[in-house]
Amino acid sequence: RAITSSSPGRAFRSLPGFCCLSELFRSGCRGAAFKPEARTSDRRAAKREVSETHLPFPNTKQHGKMSALPRRARTAAKPATSEDELPSFLKSSSEEEEMYEEEWKPQKKTTSRAKIQKPKNPRAKKAAVTQKKTPVPRKRTKKVEVKDEPDTSLPVSGGSEGGVQLKEETNLRSPAKKPIVLPVKNLGLEHHVGGLDNTEEPSTSAVSKEEVKMEGSEEDFAFDEPPLKKLKSSRHPQGNPVKHAAHAAADEDQKMNWNIVQVLSQRTGIEEWVCANIIRLFEDDNTIPFIARYRKELINNLEADALREVQQTLEELQTVVKKIHGSIQKLKKEGKLSGDLLTALLNCKTLEELDHVYGPYKTGSKGTKAQRARQLGLEHAANLLLGNPRELNLFSYVQSNVKGLSTIEEVKSGVQHILADMIAKDKDTLDFIRALCQKRYVCIQSSLSKVTSKKANEKDINKFHLYQNFSCNIKNVQHHQILAINRGENLKILTVKINIPDGVKNEFCRWCVNERWRPKAYANPELMELLRYSVEDSYKRLIYPLLCREFRSKLNSDAEKESVMMFGRNLRQLLLMSPVRGRTLMGVDPGYSHGCKLAVISPMSHILHTDVVYLHSGKGFYEAEKIRRLLLEYNCDTVVIGNGTACRETEAYFADLIMKKYFAPLDVTYCIANEAGASIYSVSPEACKEMPDLDPNLRSAVSIARRVQDPLAELVKIEPKHIGVGMYQHDVSQTLLKATLDSVVQECVSFVGVDINICSEILLRHIAGLNATRAKNIIEWREANGPFINREQLKDVKGLGPKTFQQCAGFIRINQEYIRTFC
Repeated sequence: RAITSSSPGRAFRSLPGFCCLSELFRSGCRGAAFKPEARTSDRRAAKREVSETHLPFPNTKQHGKMSALPRRARTAAKPATSEDELPSFLKSSSEEEEMYEEEWKPQKKTTSRAKIQKPKNPRAKKAAVTQKKTPVPRKRTKKVEVKDEPDTSLPVSGGSEGGVQLKEETNLRSPAKKPIVLPVKNLGLEHHVGGLDNTEEPSTSAVSKEEVKMEGSEEDFAFDEPPLKKLKSSRHPQGNPVKHAAHAAADEDQKMNWNIVQVLSQRTGIEEWVCANIIRLFEDDNTIPFIARYRKELINNLEADALREVQQTLEELQTVVKKIHGSIQKLKKEGKLSGDLLTALLNCKTLEELDHVYGPYKTGSKGTKAQRARQLGLEHAANLLLGNPRELNLFSYVQSNVKGLSTIEEVKSGVQHILADMIAKDKDTLDFIRALCQKRYVCIQSSLSKVTSKKANEKDINKFHLYQNFSCNIKNVQHHQILAINRGENLKILTVKINIPDGVKNEFCRWCVNERWRPKAYANPELMELLRYSVEDSYKRLIYPLLCREFRSKLNSDAEKESVMMFGRNLRQLLLMSPVRGRTLMGVDPGYSHGCKLAVISPMSHILHTDVVYLHSGKGFYEAEKIRRLLLEYNCDTVVIGNGTACRETEAYFADLIMKKYFAPLDVTYCIANEAGASIYSVSPEACKEMPDLDPNLRSAVSIARRVQDPLAELVKIEPKHIGVGMYQHDVSQTLLKATLDSVVQECVSFVGVDINICSEILLRHIAGLNATRAKNIIEWREANGPFINREQLKDVKGLGPKTFQQCAGFIRINQEYIRTFC
């Protein structure tokens, strides 16, 4: 076929081998030999085909003159195949460079293209006669202008279909030839989907509607519904056509003046698209282990701790939204809801702001000074002072027989209270004062309380000697310092306050009088003085206490969260300690008068022997023989000592015997384990059910030995707060602490995985998606039907639906060797 270069003045070249190669591939004879010189008839047919094709001559300046030439003369020199259709081994380097440099512009008047989008094309029947060659777009073309062509493209992010519809052109070919469908990546679709930084227009190509619709209706792996909008992920940073993640959250904040996704992103420092995905995943009842492991692309590879922090912040925002809507409904029933009050409520983002706005309207409240002034009819005077002070005459509001309006001073006081209330509830004013405080030195101060210092115990006072004269910037104060100050304040030993410098007040008052609340017309000095008094009163009586409450609340909330998160991090390290498997262990619960409790357990955690020895009452020499006999009898070479009372004495006792090689021929070693919570577990219902015939004191020795043998399986039996690896764990919210620690246990158990055929019910209930009832049903099914052979059998268990199966299936192991042994 005749091939022309992209430059208009170049001579045409002939590549006979290309036609033969393409014909050979089309016929399926890939391995057969061919002769280029034997295809002259094909080349002649190709030339006739080129002569019948009406393609624009690229980059021709004499285009207007050529249009007057005969049809044969206009089309004789036009290419039949673009260079983009050539394989890479047939292109020269010069041709490739010119292909990227040149720009192709189609013919202005294209009558055949003007009819492409008509549903009933009368020329469709001529497809077998007229053969048109569709121009293949060149790569890296900067501008592609297609005129006289209807625009059928849709925006990527808009619409409910969420698909991408490309511009199409008529591609009529003979029935003997199949249309060439280019890969999507060659059409510039990826750049079009991004749509943000790409300035190129999508290239026109012959892509059928059916194929585009099929691509747009693909289902995302995360959800079982057709996509509605682009959803960003780490693999698709510009968006992937899947279902919109934040539509469910819009139901909650559709009436709020702020977006829950944006506020969540600001408070957690996570991108908005990630927050939107996390909200949707939590609303679909997905667990943190499942999201962290199987939805990494949607959350940008966040860790489980970050997900937990987002979940806590989201719950706080949802609580605020719920209380705001409840307050609005209550005010509507009472008939107290006004337009300004509704706006102020919808602007609230924290519980402190809500209490500031809604507090005066609560049942049993006496009402504010501003409310009483409004009841006297002074609100119109306050509005006139700001809007048109020339028409304001305060003496006209004086009524000698009405309390609160009898003198001009009372009228001014009422107007001042109304203005102060308006200033304190204005969103822009509060945003300005908060931003101003961020730039200044705001500190928290604590000192020894003067009232209770005489009555308090001297020992308790000395515990807080570091905070008796303490001052620190709220940006630099540590979380443990806040928790210590709060504990001293609760014990009435310390007095705490927030100190805001006077410069903040001066700049705030100047801004309010001169900019934000400046009257729209001229006001006499008397009214301006009233406005200044109103601003100062608003700051001193309303705004300053609000800022102090907000700062204290934020400091307490951050410190409490850090305490809980630290507890969770320590608990995770404790649960994920490396187990000591395949050894027979002797657990020792040390003690003085009640003796040291011993428990020998097998490598499978079965109890082999229990006993009590008295090592610290003068009988240590006689008890050593008993210990040696037990170690030799059960071939036990590892001793686990609890770190409780008499731990050091017991450690010295065993170390002395080991140094003297008293247990020869055994090479005995010892270790010290954390026994926190062992005494509480020994009297718990789980321990009574597991070891009904043992004394509670001996159960603690068994628990200590099992903590070394399999820490995860043993520590999940104990309530996390009794393990004692947190910071001020008794001063934080117990509900938040329990929820976080349960989530950490679930995360650890799920990531490690459990063998469903041998694990206990207590361990199984901590798997993601399962609870006590479902774990019990699984154990009952296993006892009735034998071991699980595959995960699909979980669907037969009562209470395990598709959603539960999706959450738990990935964290359950099935040991095939155990199944073969059992069968």
